[in-house]
Amino acid sequence: MKIHKTETLFQNYNLNLMSNLIKDKKYLNFLETVLEKIQLARISASKQLTRATMEMYFGIGKIIVEQQEKHGWGKSVVEQLAKDLHEITDGTHSFSERNLWFMKQFYTEYVDYPNLHNFILEVPWGQNILILQKLKDYNSREYYLKSTIGFAWSRNVLLNQIKANAYEYHLENPKQHNFKETLPEYLSEQADNAMKSVYNLELLGVKQPIKERELERLMVINVKKLLMELGYGFTFIGNQYKLKGNTKDYFVDLLFFHRGLKCLVAIELKAGEYKAEYASKLNLYLNLLDQQVRMEDENPPIGIILCAEKDNFEVEFSLKDFNKPIGVAEYQLTRQLPDKFKGKLPSAIEIKKQIKEKYGFDFNDKNNK
Repeated sequence: MKIHKTETLFQNYNLNLMSNLIKDKKYLNFLETVLEKIQLARISASKQLTRATMEMYFGIGKIIVEQQEKHGWGKSVVEQLAKDLHEITDGTHSFSERNLWFMKQFYTEYVDYPNLHNFILEVPWGQNILILQKLKDYNSREYYLKSTIGFAWSRNVLLNQIKANAYEYHLENPKQHNFKETLPEYLSEQADNAMKSVYNLELLGVKQPIKERELERLMVINVKKLLMELGYGFTFIGNQYKLKGNTKDYFVDLLFFHRGLKCLVAIELKAGEYKAEYASKLNLYLNLLDQQVRMEDENPPIGIILCAEKDNFEVEFSLKDFNKPIGVAEYQLTRQLPDKFKGKLPSAIEIKKQIKEKYGFDFNDKNNK
């Protein structure tokens, strides 16, 4: 039975599966095609609207800067502009004084960074303002802009990622996979964008070491939150997804379909440290998924091993020579400290920095291992 996409699509739309017409597979495929067309049109329209709005805000910011410099105007001109625009537009557009100042900052902060220009145009205004307010380093801004686009982060999700130092952890924990060796170039890049180096599971209420099956149970219960953390495009198919072997059955912990990549994504959960044999087992699952579940028009399935810790050296060499695309990522339980410790303990990054400065030991140098 290869109707996993359609079944999940119906779950998303809360359709009544009891009608006789819905049970007709030909009609299911017909309905799925129409729904996908509608969804793609909505996404495209939303992106075009966002881009046009950001171009307008950037342009208004440019005009404000140029006219203030040309005429020697001060703050009062922006106050007057906000009042006039509010009256002319009947308050239907957000041209408040505060927003106009943000538009000016939007222009001045990015005018000298053309490499970021396309990114800011694809990010909604609320997220753009948050990045302007919270981040001053342009490398970190680029990371969060790209991630907001790639994972469709809402403003609240973006805020939590910034507070959780996602960029710093990205630098310390580079993505590890064999996508370049096992996928076509265009698909390899998309798969890399869809995967993170570290996943924050605090949103599931997990704050201490946990058994794999309990972690899976929480993920399934909180699948909506989980999909937000995984990023845009993931559709949940099922947990403990059964695959047939000759003498025994195999079970994938979590199975998803990624609409952008047009492929199945199998996730294996490991409560402890990464072990090389995990990749071998997942490679077996991917071969079975490729043979038993994948549809003709889909790309090869991708596997992700989610573990509490990983040794980069072991991951790198254990993934060599596998013919299936596999990535390995860490999950993070919590970054929250009790109130009495907040502001009193250095972060892991600060500790590593101090050790490097004092003793010359670099944690990222493999020669030190």
